[in-house]
Amino acid sequence: MTTRSNAPAYLTGFGNHFATEAAPGALPQGQNSPQKTPMGLYAEQLSGTAFTAPRAENRRSWLYRLRPSAQHGPYVAFDQGRVRSGPFDETPPNPNRMRWDPLPIPETATDWVEGLVTYGGAGDPDAGAGAGIHLYVANRSMTDRVFYDADGELLIVPQQGAHRFVTEMGVIEAQPGHIVLIPRGVRFRVEIEGPVRGYVCENYGSPFRLPDLGPIGANGLANPRDFETPVAAYEDVDRPTQCVQKYGGRLWATTFDHSPLDVAAWHGNLAPCRYDTARFNTINTVSYDHPDPSIFTVLTSPSETPGTANIDFVIFPPRWMVAEHTFRPPWFHRNVMSEFMGLVTGAYDAKAGGFAPGGASLHNRMSGHGPDQASYEGAINADLQPHKITDTLAFMFETRAPIRVTKWASESPQMQLDYDDVWSGFAKGQVE
Repeated sequence: MTTRSNAPAYLTGFGNHFATEAAPGALPQGQNSPQKTPMGLYAEQLSGTAFTAPRAENRRSWLYRLRPSAQHGPYVAFDQGRVRSGPFDETPPNPNRMRWDPLPIPETATDWVEGLVTYGGAGDPDAGAGAGIHLYVANRSMTDRVFYDADGELLIVPQQGAHRFVTEMGVIEAQPGHIVLIPRGVRFRVEIEGPVRGYVCENYGSPFRLPDLGPIGANGLANPRDFETPVAAYEDVDRPTQCVQKYGGRLWATTFDHSPLDVAAWHGNLAPCRYDTARFNTINTVSYDHPDPSIFTVLTSPSETPGTANIDFVIFPPRWMVAEHTFRPPWFHRNVMSEFMGLVTGAYDAKAGGFAPGGASLHNRMSGHGPDQASYEGAINADLQPHKITDTLAFMFETRAPIRVTKWASESPQMQLDYDDVWSGFAKGQVE
């Protein structure tokens, strides 16, 4: 028997301490691990940070489940497929700019785990720094299979199709325009009704949080109240369920004799959540010049260097452009941060063609990039009236470290071998 709500309900607020139960009385009152828990449930603490992390940064939740999560046999090696992990050393470092067409939807039955493809990354999960960057395509739901990542938390960006993330801590429904954040160690299953595609940032470093706002002040960018965390929902299923985990850069699997998504109640501040990017409060110029893209940061994973991220998640949503006497698209630049970019829908204002929804590009640190010739000519000749960019959503996974691509990504049939040509037609400036 499966027990869960048909239409998921949500608790709101990023990093808040929540308390939720799928059955009245399942949540203990006044003590996290009483001698006898209600309903014979098993208390388990899930820690996303070290026990001694400062209170403001400490993340943990207490789960009350039908069976201990320790009740399973040994893990054995699982087919790696096209999943890779840090340290990314399959290919030599490559400073070239790269761009890929969208991954095709598979012709054979493929679930979310089987459809994961690693494009590259930086750092090493064993060192607790860096990130892996993956894309996925799938055309069937995960059945009697769950997944979790012991190497990092997962920031998932759906690009095509409706997704249903059935997690230990509740159910999240997501579609293009949403992002889903699943903490390290949380088990989940992805259910779909048609083909899906999207992007994954696997964060090895400190957990994502909202960026400081500095001179922006108290309001702007992503608001904590717009992050939605699921209420408790559990499965009472007594049939074998395969559990695949990513650990130490590899995939492993074991089989439970029941569904491990059996948490009847939980409380704490470590939980999966979703965010609708349409709620992002975009900050922009109203006079002249072009602000840095950091004003579009939704979430950040800080490093030990203040102001320099292990990884940032940045979006470019619909917005007004009003600056006077200003080149409005992203200018030509070279950046100390490395930029992996994806497109959820529409077109990106710095590329007139070739960058399609579901595609990706990589501009590593100090690699010169910017608008293609058509976008440049259009921008310098535009009538600078207030203009709204609509029907678009682009994003970046941006990191302080060079991103190394996998062997698959460097040899992929989706690789655009002529990408450099978008900058080949610019005329020389005339200095008098």
